Amino acid sequence: MAVELLVRVGLATALGVAIGLERQWRARMAGLQTMALVSTGSALYLILGAYSFPGSDPTRVAAQIVTGIGFLGAGVIMKQGLSVTGLNTAATLWSTAAVGALAGAWLWREAIASAVIVVAVNLFLHPLAEMMDRRKHWAGREHPPVEYLVSVTCRADRETEVRDLMLRTVRTPELRMTSMRSAPGATDAVEIRVGLSCAARDDGVVEEAAGALASDPRVQSVHWSVPEESAEGFARP
Repeated sequence: MAVELLVRVGLATALGVAIGLERQWRARMAGLQTMALVSTGSALYLILGAYSFPGSDPTRVAAQIVTGIGFLGAGVIMKQGLSVTGLNTAATLWSTAAVGALAGAWLWREAIASAVIVVAVNLFLHPLAEMMDRRKHWAGREHPPVEYLVSVTCRADRETEVRDLMLRTVRTPELRMTSMRSAPGATDAVEIRVGLSCAARDDGVVEEAAGALASDPRVQSVHWSVPEESAEGFARP
């Protein structure tokens, strides 16, 4: 019996490592060690409930594993501006706990199949999700809110005038200003950065505003970007 239980724990650890390798390769917050420990711990708790206390109900331990792993998953979910990151990592942690519990219950076929499915979902659905995100004009698709960053460079003695110009230019029904700050630039220049919030992504509105700013002779350069993507959308030297 001891050998069989050790084999169960070893299987849970190996499957957790298999899932964690994909997460580590992607440089996610919960990687190789976390997934291995979650899977191993789930198996150990299930074995503890099933064999250490005769007559106890192991399903109660499984339910507590689900609850406990929820707190761990909440720790990797972060809100950055209007976007939320870490949901996929939290879901992977939750699924890895289930894989470990299956291994601990010695449902090894189901455990292996589940681990393969978790890895396959993370590997093969990720490119599909990115492709869908790039399709902005599919009929009936809802667009999440997005934040833009518009940066304008001008002479230091023109900062007040350019600030007023930016306030007038970005004042549209689609855009809402969330921040404005200045930073010293090269020589006597200053960079003014304005954060904008939009209920649904509309690059055309931001590009139009950036173009209007770029046409003003007091502006030396202007560019806009989506901070989460770190992709510059417009620039003028």
